[in-house]
Parts: sequence; structure tokens; C-alpha cells
Amino acid sequence: MELVVKSVSPETLKTATLVIAVGEGRTLGDVAKSVDTLSGGAISAVLKRGDLQGKVGQSLLLHSLPNLKAERVLLVGSGKDEALSDRQFKKIVSGVLSTLKGLGGTDAALALDHLTVKNREAYGKARLLVETLADGEYVFDQFKSQKAEPRALKKITLLTAKASATDVERAATHAQAIAAGMAFTRTLGNMPPNICHPTYLGEQAKALGKAHKNLKVEVHDEKKLAELGMGSFLAVAQGSAQPPRLIVMNYQGGKKSEKPFVLVGKGITFDTGGISIKPAAAMDEMKFDMCGAASVFGTLRAVLELQLPINLVCIIAAAENMPSGTATRPGDIVTTMSGQTVEILNTDAEGRLVLCDALTYAERFKPQAVIDIATLTGACVVALGGHTSGLLGNNDTLINQLLDAGKLADDRAWQLPLFDEYQEQLDSPFADIANIGGPKGGTITAACFLSRFAKSFDWAHLDIAGTAWLSGGKDKGATGRPVPLLTQYLLDRVGA
Repeated sequence: MELVVKSVSPETLKTATLVIAVGEGRTLGDVAKSVDTLSGGAISAVLKRGDLQGKVGQSLLLHSLPNLKAERVLLVGSGKDEALSDRQFKKIVSGVLSTLKGLGGTDAALALDHLTVKNREAYGKARLLVETLADGEYVFDQFKSQKAEPRALKKITLLTAKASATDVERAATHAQAIAAGMAFTRTLGNMPPNICHPTYLGEQAKALGKAHKNLKVEVHDEKKLAELGMGSFLAVAQGSAQPPRLIVMNYQGGKKSEKPFVLVGKGITFDTGGISIKPAAAMDEMKFDMCGAASVFGTLRAVLELQLPINLVCIIAAAENMPSGTATRPGDIVTTMSGQTVEILNTDAEGRLVLCDALTYAERFKPQAVIDIATLTGACVVALGGHTSGLLGNNDTLINQLLDAGKLADDRAWQLPLFDEYQEQLDSPFADIANIGGPKGGTITAACFLSRFAKSFDWAHLDIAGTAWLSGGKDKGATGRPVPLLTQYLLDRVGA
């Protein structure tokens, strides 16, 4: 869908649908007043009859208003509060898009620039609007025999004041890149596991490398993993017929002398739990256990589209966790790339086993910071639900940067403690460390495990088990998070 930013009077614009906001209690802003006056009081008459109360999310479509060039006017309620929350604003935009999808017009103009959103200036408000529009356009139907009908809507014009046009255009550029990254992430997550396996992810990486000259891609097979000493990573994959892959994508957008930022994604393309097998109910959703890796792909996609002046290394630890005669057993001890030994008490705590070797591998890049992203623990879903990602790490500055990025991107995270006392739960009588720490503080002890492999750099861990996908029902599917948070973090690093 084409997106255009213009600074013109809404009432003079020729469009299939003009969208304007009306406040609760018959409150008309300047745009609505101007349209109302030009149309001979048509909007006032509608409000007087009580056809629209102006509550957030309400809408009313008016046809052929006199003296307007717009074929239709879509009134949307903006509520009674002077400043909207992010959630309220997104609800308005989603409602507008839903209505526009059902109309026959090929274009629409949104005159919502005057709406006030808490803690957001023109840039932040436009980012939120465009990302909501673009994300609402996402469709995953490639495995349906009947595809979705093509929509008539092809173009949306954002109307804004001249003074804010530059900020809105910049926001639209960033938002469209982020939305493209989210769509890539969602598609990878939604793919069936018989297709989206470690080899497939390697092929996706190679395709990105071919399309972008400043992206170097390496895909390491199990022989290379053995040479690197990644005994922990290999242990997870040894029960599957699908071979593991360590995927390294090195984007050089900054100066050669600049140290890179590193993103590490958990790419368990299907997780049965291994010998510690999961219950059958909803096991199909374990195809989403690679959404950490998918979000790294999506963030890289956004960075490539924006060609950010930054150096970024993306590492994907891809494997399938299956039960078989060759699978790892509870009680097995493996040696990690770092030389530390791990007693595997639960084979369903496999994400940390692939990530620990990937974190050790990241040391060679001498990174400015390392962020790993993983659907790591059900405990995080219990603690934070499905709205907020868990965040832990060893550097307060990095943690605060990610928290701030999440607020601006409306893709929030919440910091959990990483106190030394929790480390004791990982003690093993037979190896250097156990791979689980018992039922208490599962998200924290999982991060404690990873922290032992991240001592040589600034490190943060995002547990996205609750935010990476929507579970069950007709809306089941990957969300594309935390691509907005991660991309915003990188935008902040280069002042874009």
C-alpha cells in the first residue's frame, strides 16, 4: 500500500474517503469544524441526532456531503480525554483501517494530525499510526487453497501541518521499514515446521545476503559446530533428522573501525521438549519457538531497508528439539564452547543450551553490546502475561536504553532482577552448571544460566515467550515483536 504525506486543507482534497475525528460530547476539532461549515452543518446534524457519540473506536460513514471533493467522510470517535493513550490511538487507527478495507475506494486521506497522544510529538504519533496501518495489512494465506481477495484500497494520504511534515515523513519511512521487518518475522514464525527448519532459515539468510552487498552471510553446519566445540548446541539437535545451523549475518553499514552490535536469536524451529516431552495440547504452537530468531531476521530486514549507518552482527542458533533413540537424556553432561560443562536435567530447557554457545561465539566480534532474544520460559508468561517482554542483563545503561526504546516503539519490556542469589539454584553436583534451577524464578534462573556465557561484554536478554505470538483461536499467529523495540534501539544508537 502506498503512503503519502501532504500538507493541504482536508476539505479541498479529492479522495474516496476523508477520515476525520470527532470527540465525545459533540466536540469538533478545527478540521471537523471546517468540514462541517463547508457541508452546511452536516456533521453537527449527525451528532445532534445522536448517531455518533464520539467514543474511542466508534465510527460513522457519511456519503456525498455537499461542497466537499471527498466522496465519503468517515467520522471516528476520539473520546473525551484531551490526550489519548497509545492503546486508544491504535484502537482508532485499527478501526479506521477495518472500515476502509470494506469500502470500494482505492484511496483515503487521514486528517488525524490534530489528535494528541500522551508523551508523543509529531514523529512518535505518526510512527504509531503508520505501523498500526501497515501491521493491519498483514495477511498469511500462502497455504490456503483460496487466497484473500485483493483489496481496493491502494493508497493512504496522511494530512499534516507544514511545520511537522518533515517529522511525519521521517516517521513514515521508519515505520514502513519496521512494519516490513515485522511482516518478515510474522511470516517466518507462521510457517509450518515441516518447511521452516534450520536449513530453511539458512536459505533465507543467504537470500538476504545475495540481495544486499553490505551483508555477509555464513551458514555453519554440524561439522563446523563440532570444530567450534559447541557441544551444548549439538546436544539439542542430536535427536532430530533435521541438522542444526549456526547462521551469522554481518551487516557493515558503519565505519570498519566501529565495533558492532550483536543480536542473537533462539531458532528452535520445533520444540517437542525432547525426552522431557511436552503435553500434546497446543504442541503445534511450538513452531513459534524460533520467534527469537525470526525477530532478529525482521530487525535486520528493517535495518537493511533503512541502510542504517551501523555495524550489526546477527547470530541465529537454529535446531529442532525431538525425542528419538539419539536424543539427549536427562542426566547427560555436555561441554559448551566456553569449556564449561552442563548437566542437562530437563531436555525441554533447550533454548539456553543453543544460546550459550552462540553467546560464546559472539565474543569474537568484540561487540559494543549483545542482545539475545528468545521464547525462553513459560515462567515469563506467568509473570508478565502476553503484553510485556521480560528483560534482564548485566549492564544498567544497556537495560535502560532498551526500556526507553520499548516505550517509544510501544513494544514494552520490563526488567526482572538478576541477583547473585539466584545463581545458586543452578548448582550441580556433577557438572559446572545445571540447565534448570527448579520451579522458583524460572525466567530469572534461565537468564542466570546465560549470564555465565556473557561475562566479556555488555549483555541483555529479552524473554519473549509471552509476546512473540498469540495463542489459540482464529487470531493465532506470530506478532512480529520485538522488532519495533530492537529497531528503535538501533535507531537511537545512530540518532536517526
